[in-house]
Amino acid sequence: MSAAQDASVRDGTVRRPEPRGHHHRRAGSFPSALGWTTVGAVLPGTAFLAAGRRLLGAVTLLLFLGLVAVALWFGLGHRQALLHAATDKGYLLWVVAGIAVVAVAWIAVIVAGYRMIVPAHTSRGRHLLGGALVLVLVLAVAAPAVAAGRIVLVSRDFIAQVFDDGRSATVVDKPNPFGDKQRVNVLLLGGDGGAGRKGVRTDTVIVASINTRTGDTTLLSLPRNLENLPFPKNSPLAKVYPKGFKAGSESESLLNAVYRNGPAQHPGILGPTDDPGADFLKLGVGEALGLTIDYYVLVNLDGFSKLVDALGGITVNVNYYVPVGGEPSTGALPDAYIHPGPNQHMDGPTALAYARGRFGLTDYDRMARQRCTIKAIVDAANPVTLLGRYEKIAATTKNIVSTDIPSSALNDFVDLAFLVKDAPIRSVVFDPSVIRPAYPDYNLMRRLVRKALAPPASAAPTTDDATGTTSSAPATTSATATQTGAAPSSNPVAELTDACAYDRAKAEAALAAGQPPTKNG
Repeated sequence: MSAAQDASVRDGTVRRPEPRGHHHRRAGSFPSALGWTTVGAVLPGTAFLAAGRRLLGAVTLLLFLGLVAVALWFGLGHRQALLHAATDKGYLLWVVAGIAVVAVAWIAVIVAGYRMIVPAHTSRGRHLLGGALVLVLVLAVAAPAVAAGRIVLVSRDFIAQVFDDGRSATVVDKPNPFGDKQRVNVLLLGGDGGAGRKGVRTDTVIVASINTRTGDTTLLSLPRNLENLPFPKNSPLAKVYPKGFKAGSESESLLNAVYRNGPAQHPGILGPTDDPGADFLKLGVGEALGLTIDYYVLVNLDGFSKLVDALGGITVNVNYYVPVGGEPSTGALPDAYIHPGPNQHMDGPTALAYARGRFGLTDYDRMARQRCTIKAIVDAANPVTLLGRYEKIAATTKNIVSTDIPSSALNDFVDLAFLVKDAPIRSVVFDPSVIRPAYPDYNLMRRLVRKALAPPASAAPTTDDATGTTSSAPATTSATATQTGAAPSSNPVAELTDACAYDRAKAEAALAAGQPPTKNG
């Protein structure tokens, strides 16, 4: 027996030698051990270093700093690549697995660091305190990891449901969807369907024509009451509608009725497709404008109120009494009115009534309010709101949006979105100052579209056929024609802002005139 072992026996203690490979120093005190455990949770590996495990600590810390560097690299300088990954269903599964692995490893580092650095002769009470701290730190890591994993899975479910690569009579899924196209044309539809309504009426019809190289975008807005919608000569629809779309009465033959009545009249005429109404409109609107419509996106207004509620409401200015309900065709009075006033915060049902109300007003009044509603939604959808309400927003959106954009085209649209956000936007509205909706001159419409889409030759002043107005900035000129024929703003965004601003004089005049009659008197 060695002298040291003999001394241990004499003083009544037996010091067991530490196992080979576990020689490390312990913290000098319990408080310092708690401190290093906390630091080790924030910077994994530092608790190992404090415990004398230099190699293990250095490797752990370097791995952590490497992950942080990669995250910063993606977040600050390569967001486009990050969004590419975010639209890949297969990659998102790997992201979930990666989050789980990193979280488990981080938790293991926290627990192991505490065990290494806590003094050997720590009382039971202090161990309980240390265990509580470790539990809090573990939860601080696990909770965000679980939340991030849920967001990724919600995103994957959203992509899988909305971009489900279903059947289409007008889309051919291919590896390079844009190919050599100079422009990609997307039909944007607002479907006015829901309880008490037979089928879906597309009261909002807009074509977004986007330059695939510059992101330059032109919005082409068609009125809901456009008649005699034509179809391409090589389409089977041209044979059944040789003089344009007809479905009985005039009201059932308008543009907003094509989605519902066309497939009902001629089911299966275009072949296998999941949304024949959208295909009817893509062919007809494309022929009317002289374009090939590549894709469509339909937002059903029946779920619109749920989206607004998911955002926590929207704020708009109201400059005149807006009817809630009412039926212009029968004269049935509205149930109530939204009163004029600035900065009115609306929940979903109120916002839907604001966007939809038409009794005693014109379609163009409603179109203007719908543009203001869209602006209000964009304003409400700030990063903080989106992050805090993402799951609810995504769950709501996937139930009200449908499209034939295939998942193979998502990367191309991500690239396009980065161009669009910094590119000029032009707008052409085919209202009565430009065409007669009941007797539309489609040749004129096609000429206006060609001019609107033509690249500007220079910054010299030019005159726009749609409005007769002159602008010295053709690259950013709005070709919007208002119902009154007034000269439009040279900046469509500023024009929208002005149109959605509070007009005190107009609002006070409306209030002075008094509320129009309602169903309940």
